[in-house]
Amino acid sequence: MKTFKQSFKTTFYPFIYLILAALIFQGCMPEQEQSASIEESGPKRIKVITNAMDFQCVDTLPSGWNTFEFINKSSETHFFVFEKYPEGKSISDAKNEVFPPFDKGMDLLNEGKTEEGYAAFNALPAWFFEVVFSGGSALLSPKHTSITTIHLDPGYYLMECYVKMVNGKFHSVMGMAKAMVVLDKPSDEKEPLADVNISISSTEGITYDKEITKGHHFFSVNFSDQIAHEHFLGHDVNLVKLDKNADLGALESWMNWTDPKGLISPSPEGVTFLGGANDMPAGSRGYFEVDLSPGNYALISEVPNAVSKNMLQTFVVSE
Repeated sequence: MKTFKQSFKTTFYPFIYLILAALIFQGCMPEQEQSASIEESGPKRIKVITNAMDFQCVDTLPSGWNTFEFINKSSETHFFVFEKYPEGKSISDAKNEVFPPFDKGMDLLNEGKTEEGYAAFNALPAWFFEVVFSGGSALLSPKHTSITTIHLDPGYYLMECYVKMVNGKFHSVMGMAKAMVVLDKPSDEKEPLADVNISISSTEGITYDKEITKGHHFFSVNFSDQIAHEHFLGHDVNLVKLDKNADLGALESWMNWTDPKGLISPSPEGVTFLGGANDMPAGSRGYFEVDLSPGNYALISEVPNAVSKNMLQTFVVSE
């Protein structure tokens, strides 16, 4: 039988994502899912609204291409990612099989006892390795809106945010998670047509095919591959606007959740997150739509040591 560490080297990056997601059900989710009202800004957009530590959106989606308008009305930076559960697994399985080893392992990691923490995770069930992280909106600053288009297969998903509060508690613990069922009924939406094409891989980092100018853009993000990085998660693409006070070193460090100061409120000074494409499997493609004004920007992945991996790219949008 594989040890926990051996599993990490091959298929484990979805595992930690799901651990973080599962914790929210310990005390913050009701036993019965409650329906949310649907709000549409147009025939092809599904609104996702957060007022504090919540997701206000529909409970079911058609399969295929879906476009989400993520409206962050809160005072915190957030994102959402769709995590596809294996067939037959649900919230009750997370409660019964994940919480005891998760609580123990996470406590040990927070104390700096890395080896002991990993050992505690050996008690977690093997079905976690089947979870598929299927995209969503990347990081979004308070009082901003992002537009994201992803392709979803039919199934049962968890939608969550695991940015940390100032006290170190994950947003998911505070209620930023939602069960979502994707129906075996295709949407009418077509795949968008991008005018700027971004690619991300573990070997080449983040690249794009043309100069990025001011105005309205549809970005595609192609996931050439996907691996588990040092923080046990895969890579994504976040669009960031930088003002004169922005510190790229602080931003790079903040993008690593395993750092006690990483992914924690407040976000780095001088940084405004504008969305992007969240974690997806190799071969997947997502899209995001944005209006760019003149200024300094960056594309960065939520990974440790993004600079050395070519996953922090700065660019200037001219007048």
